Amino acid sequence: MHNFIPEIEKYLYWLSIPKMNIMDLIDILLVSIIVYEVIKWIKTTRAWMLLKGILLLVIIAFGAYVFQLHALSWLISNTMGVGLTAAIIVFQPELRKALEQLGRKNLFVNLFSTDDARVEELGYTTRTIQEIVRATIEMSKVKTGALMVLQRDVALGEFERTGISIDATMSSQLLINIFEHNTPLHDGAVIIRNNRVVSATCYLPLSDSLELGKELGTRHRAAVGISEVSDSMTVIVSEETGGISIASGGTLRKGLTPQELRDELSVLRNDSDEGKKFKLWKGLNRNERKNTK
Repeated sequence: MHNFIPEIEKYLYWLSIPKMNIMDLIDILLVSIIVYEVIKWIKTTRAWMLLKGILLLVIIAFGAYVFQLHALSWLISNTMGVGLTAAIIVFQPELRKALEQLGRKNLFVNLFSTDDARVEELGYTTRTIQEIVRATIEMSKVKTGALMVLQRDVALGEFERTGISIDATMSSQLLINIFEHNTPLHDGAVIIRNNRVVSATCYLPLSDSLELGKELGTRHRAAVGISEVSDSMTVIVSEETGGISIASGGTLRKGLTPQELRDELSVLRNDSDEGKKFKLWKGLNRNERKNTK
């Protein structure tokens, strides 16, 4: 019996609670803050797609190690360092912006502030989708060229800065007026985020895909280009034919009817369901606190 207890303790030593002092708690808190800020930054940039690719490579590398795939393990181990260096070079603007924001922000206030105004509205409402569809149909009738980018998870701040800030409530009249011929804001793209028109006359990257037809102009290539570098959805109205198209995930759907356009945009409303549940839960808690006072 006396020999049995030490054997049990030897194998269950990892269940014991280690002794901690105030410096250990500070150490854990600082690491948690750094990890939180890095994940939050990655989530709002194009680096989020890169991170998902890296995680996939890590899973493949682990599988190659477990199943003793020596050739694949050698290839991954010898290219990982070069890949990380290339990623730093490609995402240098995002890294620079992140460091600049880190120097400007008040970290303590951002972490512990309870201001509800900091919570952004998630997803797109039914009204926003209806206004976009209404404006698209009206511009299609008179062949007014339009390019409307609807931001989703990946932030488009670098493209917003190429245009003119508007930050206005969404309405079909506003969109029609922006893209009206011979107006100062009609050239370029409009970026829509959180049910608001945030910027106009924005420049977008052009796609160099060989699958796009030669008959497509700059407007359609720009729509496909922004969908290749983000998860955004872009609505296009052709100035030559009045045709309606949507670009998403690097693909272009042309010749959409009004109902097909509504169906395509309905995915944006579905994306906001989780955000609505969170806001509803938060509102109920706020009302409960008020009632208990």
